[in-house]
Amino acid sequence: MFTGLIEEIGTMKSIGRKGEAMLLEISARVVTEDIKIGDSIAVNGVCLTATAFDTSSFTVDVMPETYRNTNLKDLKPGSRVNLERAMAANGRFGGHIVQGHVDGVGKIVGTNRDQNAVVYEIVPLRSSLFKYIIPKGSVAVDGISLTVVEAGGGKFKVSIIPHTLAETVLAFKRPGDTVNLEGDVLGKYVEHLLLYGKEHGEPEDDGSGSMSGIDLPFLAANGFA
Repeated sequence: MFTGLIEEIGTMKSIGRKGEAMLLEISARVVTEDIKIGDSIAVNGVCLTATAFDTSSFTVDVMPETYRNTNLKDLKPGSRVNLERAMAANGRFGGHIVQGHVDGVGKIVGTNRDQNAVVYEIVPLRSSLFKYIIPKGSVAVDGISLTVVEAGGGKFKVSIIPHTLAETVLAFKRPGDTVNLEGDVLGKYVEHLLLYGKEHGEPEDDGSGSMSGIDLPFLAANGFA
């Protein structure tokens, strides 16, 4: 699990490709300080496993499923990437729950300055991602924990403070570039619980021998939806 607080910007040292499989070697200083084989590191918001390392770089594998559903396929030697180690049990939870399980890719369609902030407009390439993107809710953009300031018309906006801009790869992104998107996991669990069994017309069994009466109409009638 991650928090969406980027620890450093790494640089792609080398990229090996075999079909839709990739082997990435990434130059880094901070995340290699206490790294071990098998450690999870978020690369542009994608949870990957360290398979080799030295004091200045580490190596990860990218499987075809990840290749197809993230923007890692667009990386080239020299590309910059956001890096974050998995959250330590004794650490502060400064962002939000980020699993590193990317839901899809978005495209930056515009940027504009709002005094000390820069506002990014992003269009998810799959419209179904909008069910997880709500105004004032959390979203991970290339692994960065951000707050949605506006959503509608097929796009959403996030506002970036100077510190975040300086410490992440968003500083190098321009309209037309892609970003990895991960919605808030809490919304996914709520969705799953509400829809469980209904896709196939199965009644919901709560394990007590009686059927659960909690559904969307029930929640709406009681002020929860």
